[in-house]
Amino acid sequence: MRYALEIVGLCKSYSKFAVKDINFSLPTGSIMGFVGPNGAGKTTTLKSILNMLVYDSGEIRILGETDGKKVRDDVGVVMDSAFYEEEWRISDVEKAIRLFSGRWDGSQFDSYLAKFDLDKKKRVKELSRGMSVKLMIAAALSHDAKLLILDEPTSGLDPVARDELCNILLSYVKNSQRSVLFSTHITTDLEKIADYITFIMSGKIAFTGDRQALFEKYRPIYGETASIDEIIVSMAKERGEAFE
Repeated sequence: MRYALEIVGLCKSYSKFAVKDINFSLPTGSIMGFVGPNGAGKTTTLKSILNMLVYDSGEIRILGETDGKKVRDDVGVVMDSAFYEEEWRISDVEKAIRLFSGRWDGSQFDSYLAKFDLDKKKRVKELSRGMSVKLMIAAALSHDAKLLILDEPTSGLDPVARDELCNILLSYVKNSQRSVLFSTHITTDLEKIADYITFIMSGKIAFTGDRQALFEKYRPIYGETASIDEIIVSMAKERGEAFE
């Protein structure tokens, strides 16, 4: 199996928090949901992947390369908020981005703008949350990126806009050479599009693997706490497991 992203033994310590021994791989041609509560280590992991911070130890391979500079044009990034100057028009955004991309495709960018109904004359500050996300996606997909990394892109979007984004990502990976790492709190989006799930908790990976395997292993249980405890103990005894 080929991998778009491989993280092996990633560690990064702060004064009061650390991510420890992070290991997961994103198969080429698939979408992976990266989930976990606030403060679990998602941002630290993503910043490490994007070479935005110096981590303590471990190895990160993007499209088989450990040197992120070699695959810079192969990675598209969509953050939780636009990092463009608010006074810029969309045409100015393109001028700025194309300076840093060796494979910028202006016609592709124009095509996405038309598809998303974005006017080049609009200023960044005039864009709604949904329009801002679409602009970042248009920019990320206009240099033939092989790996798309999204950090909470659906946060604050209405259900219609979220569905539209999910459809965009599904269309993007139809080309089996493209892959997506999708960090989000909205698990219903992942149920629609994710092939794999990686769950991080308190700086450690709690689960990484096939989405269906996760759903088969963990299921929601509803009821009063005492009743649920009795059920869990009973199930554990049936399997011959010790439970306290």
